[in-house]
Amino acid sequence: MDQAKDRASKYRENSLTLIGAVALGTGVMIGAGIFALTGQMAEMTGALFPFAFLSAAVVVSFSAYTYVKMSNAYPSAGGIAMYLEKAYGKTLPTAFHALLMYFSMVIAQSFLARTFGSYTLQLFDMSDTSVLVPVLGVSLLLVAFLINLSGNRLIEGVASTMAIIKVGGIILFGVMGIAVADKADVILSSGQSEATLQGFVGATALGILAFKGFTTITNSGSELKNPHQNVGRAIIISIVLCVVIYALVGFAVSSNLSLQEIIKTQDYSLAAAARPAMGDYGLWFTVILAMIATAGGIIASTFAVSRMLAMLTEMKLVPHSHFGMPGSIQKHTLVYTLVFGLLLTAFFDLSRIAALGIILYLVMDMAIHWGVLRHLRGEIGARLSILIIAILFDLLVLTGFVWVKISVDPTVVVVAVAVMLAILLVEFLFLRSNPIESGAHKHR
Repeated sequence: MDQAKDRASKYRENSLTLIGAVALGTGVMIGAGIFALTGQMAEMTGALFPFAFLSAAVVVSFSAYTYVKMSNAYPSAGGIAMYLEKAYGKTLPTAFHALLMYFSMVIAQSFLARTFGSYTLQLFDMSDTSVLVPVLGVSLLLVAFLINLSGNRLIEGVASTMAIIKVGGIILFGVMGIAVADKADVILSSGQSEATLQGFVGATALGILAFKGFTTITNSGSELKNPHQNVGRAIIISIVLCVVIYALVGFAVSSNLSLQEIIKTQDYSLAAAARPAMGDYGLWFTVILAMIATAGGIIASTFAVSRMLAMLTEMKLVPHSHFGMPGSIQKHTLVYTLVFGLLLTAFFDLSRIAALGIILYLVMDMAIHWGVLRHLRGEIGARLSILIIAILFDLLVLTGFVWVKISVDPTVVVVAVAVMLAILLVEFLFLRSNPIESGAHKHR
């Protein structure tokens, strides 16, 4: 009995502030969005890529409405896992879609880790960085793991400090980049390729990946002060901050690099844009800023995703083994999250990591909206029209993105489908052999 109690997850009420929650959310969002997605989006939609960030913001705004409504009604450390359970009960749909979210968050960590490696190496003159990028990424994941073992206070302190530094630094980069461009010819259209609607929709999907970090805030419900109001507030503040920052930096990059240059340097496009804008000092400044941003993003994401998996474990919706490890389930889920992240960081490149993450996320996101529409709309006071628009937007951008990837990199689509089928099969077999007596959820 005592051992079971020790294994249980422990959540400290009022241990996170509103500022801390915003720092956790923006930490994941800014790290993934600005530093590595800019070039990939430019490759898809040409010189219109800054507008693809704004298009993604519109889609995410409708999507966030559901999360704000759910978090105000049911704040919880389980976040999305709990929202799915409220809509579908302790059933296969809940387990399946919650794990899609879990793996999309782990993928985001790997995305940040490789971005950290790509930017760090711009400080050195190296022709071959294929090995060092994953090595640096893996090292960062290990450091983030150790920090997350230390507890909420250190996590919030580190994440908040890094968030303040990177938000201020990125705004400074954007303002200076645009200021320099005002004195020279803006080369937004230089070497522009023809943009297509299909490409723009695909770039919008990638842009959503830059905003999806707001969902990490939902996992802080049991630890955030005044959670019934502050979870929703933190989500809104984080999204608004990122819209301003993404638009500013997107136009700064497009004003200092040609389209070909943005695409060529897509793994470190901000660092490349800093050199013509501010010289070598600008390059160093941007690289250090990227290192801080990606490190903070991983720390924040690890904090949230491990708690989500712990909640699924306590709900008996996923298989779990201690593997002889001491400590609580939270500590174990940190280890599992680290292992998955290390494998992705070591063996997948940035473009494929991003593609895999957005496909899993959008499928899960539609399930959240549909569950609320079918079962919880009246209970939480959600508007039918907004829920329908959110689902249609998700379906549109997912279809456009998959269409683009099938034509240029069908392997990643096959991998995404295979991952989803594997999760579905494992969960079906697990729940059939471990039935949950209270699994049938009664909806009003």
